[in-house]
Amino acid sequence: MKKYIVFFFAALTTSTAFSQGYQVTFKAPGYKSGITYLTYYMGSNFNIADSAAIGNNGIAVFKGTNKLPPGIYAIFFPDKQRRTEFLIDKEQIISVTADTADLVNKTVVTGSKENILYDQYQKVAAGKGRLIQQERNAYTASTTKEDSALHEKNYTTYNKELNDYREGIIKNQPNSMMAALLNAMKDPVYSSKIPVTKQDSVDNYNEYKKHYWDGISFMDDRIIRTPFFLKKTERYYREVISPDPDSIIKDVDYKLLLARSAPEMYKFLLNWLTDEFINPKYMGQDAVFVHLFNKYHSKGLTSWLNEKQMEAISRRAYMLMANLIGERGADLEMLNTQDKPTNLYSLAADYTIICFWDPNCGHCKEEIPRLDSIYRASWKKHNVKIFAVLTPDNKQNVKPEWLTFIKDHDLGEWTHVHKTKEMEEEDYAAQRPGFRQLYDITLTPTIYLLDKDKRIVGKKLTLLQLNDLLEVKWSTAPSN
Repeated sequence: MKKYIVFFFAALTTSTAFSQGYQVTFKAPGYKSGITYLTYYMGSNFNIADSAAIGNNGIAVFKGTNKLPPGIYAIFFPDKQRRTEFLIDKEQIISVTADTADLVNKTVVTGSKENILYDQYQKVAAGKGRLIQQERNAYTASTTKEDSALHEKNYTTYNKELNDYREGIIKNQPNSMMAALLNAMKDPVYSSKIPVTKQDSVDNYNEYKKHYWDGISFMDDRIIRTPFFLKKTERYYREVISPDPDSIIKDVDYKLLLARSAPEMYKFLLNWLTDEFINPKYMGQDAVFVHLFNKYHSKGLTSWLNEKQMEAISRRAYMLMANLIGERGADLEMLNTQDKPTNLYSLAADYTIICFWDPNCGHCKEEIPRLDSIYRASWKKHNVKIFAVLTPDNKQNVKPEWLTFIKDHDLGEWTHVHKTKEMEEEDYAAQRPGFRQLYDITLTPTIYLLDKDKRIVGKKLTLLQLNDLLEVKWSTAPSN
């Protein structure tokens, strides 16, 4: 059993160079040697921007002829365990003096107005955070209603004070990097109205979704080099937006349109979306990946990807195009157990189950008999038929084992088909896609469900999912 997974999010590269340079002087009292690293956030990871040796005076200098892309940066000490964080925006001739005894409160950054605001915020947030945690602990330990009420009140007060401080920065310094960071961190709240009906819940959801991106500009490259924007993006596409492919496609097209004027944001979003939907969590969302390929990748709008990456994306897209939910499944012309030509579309049924399996696959040996049991007990009477495709995992002739398994497990009511080695070689020579390509078969067993018109209703289903899907279809079918 094997699975096809490709990751493209890591394909992010360094940003477009600017015309001026940078110089970051790092003062680390107590150090006289060692290599330090200037890094920046990319999602939850740190990417290395530069490295420098610490001299015997405790100073290391990072210097380059091109400006650094704005974002949250960190200098890692030679032990690679401790780091000090700061902002880099327009001002890039700066000095960082670190105190290892208290990196948050005693590290000093000069030459950058953004870092004055950042330093103030860190100290306020750290102080309020301690108070909030204290009240949370005290509330948990409370033994009387009066104590609980007091600590709950204090907790609420400190939270409000911290939030008001954040909102003050956003309001008074709207163009600052700190404002951009705080907006990226901010999470919209539901209506204060307590949901008592289904409609109330829907209204709260719509309000939350409507304001989810408030304050965030998809034309601002700075926020991609923070740990907040990726988390916010992941949550939105995995939890907030409807999992329906059409909804996602409409949304991503709009955001990518906004991001076209911010090259790094555009690159970040398109890379992440490609990686997210190339092997999606929910059935049918591979249509999002195919859309991204057709509209962006195939049009030359991802020039930062190398030839190998583009080849992998293209290969994956073409495999998925033939088996999208709602599309007619490709006809399969193969041989039955008597080596007579048989094709998928000749099978007249209200629903057709295509099962790709291998008699030597351990999982298949367990699942195939179960599939037949459910078929006989429930599905058969609803004019469901099974089209079973021999899918050997190697080049060896497994026909004897295949026929024996069919006989031993009394699977004669199924339509069993296979292709000879010679037929597969002919397909390859003629550059015709085989069933593995047409149905994206990377493991066995793989189960598809087709309707009476041979349109794909479900793909890569478990037996439970298959049964649930059929039950839904029958329950919602119009009565005669």
